[in-house]
Amino acid sequence: MKGKISLRGALDNFAGRRGISTRLLILFIVLFGVAVTLAPPTQHYFAQRAQISALQADVASNRAKLQQVRAELEKWKDPQYVASQARDRLHFVLPGERQYIILGAQTDLNADNTGAAPVNQDFPLGVPWYSRLISSITSVGVGAENP
Repeated sequence: MKGKISLRGALDNFAGRRGISTRLLILFIVLFGVAVTLAPPTQHYFAQRAQISALQADVASNRAKLQQVRAELEKWKDPQYVASQARDRLHFVLPGERQYIILGAQTDLNADNTGAAPVNQDFPLGVPWYSRLISSITSVGVGAENP
């Protein structure tokens, strides 16, 4: 039985070399086992809590959007609102009225608009001059309203 060393003897031998008691070593081993056992469920718990919080925020934003849509729906139930929207959007006219549409008139005039093409400030640096020229030509008229 000389070749067999018991667990208790091995722990006593290890603890004696390190200068700590056997009970303290066993306590550390048990705590390490508990920590290793509880780490994955704890990680899953916190991941699920974060997911629940994100979903709750999503539900709250969807409820706010739903309230806005319901308010818009209530507006469309009013016949006067429907008539005003038809006049504005579709240029409807009531019987007996005349409607005049002026073509080519600009309703939104800017004081700084002198008729020159806008200068694109978003040119990348370090490109050849001809690429910048082509980019400036293609950017003219982007975002401008057609009369």
